[in-house]
Amino acid sequence: MSQTLCPYLSFGTNTAEAMTFYQSVFGGVMMSNTFGEFGTEGPDGALVMHAQLETDAGFTLMGADTPSFMERKPQGGFVVSLSGDEAEALKGYWEKLSDGATVTTPLEKQMWGDEYGSLTDKFGVEWLINVASSS
Repeated sequence: MSQTLCPYLSFGTNTAEAMTFYQSVFGGVMMSNTFGEFGTEGPDGALVMHAQLETDAGFTLMGADTPSFMERKPQGGFVVSLSGDEAEALKGYWEKLSDGATVTTPLEKQMWGDEYGSLTDKFGVEWLINVASSS
């Protein structure tokens, strides 16, 4: 038996665009279903009911649009954090996530010895990246 803990992001109507962007950042395989595939008609039928990205690094990221018959609950009160000692990979994620983002803290060496940065990406998701020092 296994278990997984992963972020499930709520988007207005741009989940397909956001999840495609995250796939370009992290790689991996994405699956997606629309509300229309489960019987919803009209404009809401084209919206993403569930998208899931599984990466080779073991990350899972999920997301969904908000159709007109549901209340939109925007992101808030949490941040997606990436950390580890694989500096090249983490810095690569930072560079890609930075495209169109608002950088809160530049990715640079901090007083605790690690490289750390934070940003809000172009879809409104907040990210923290911490690259553990090798010493």
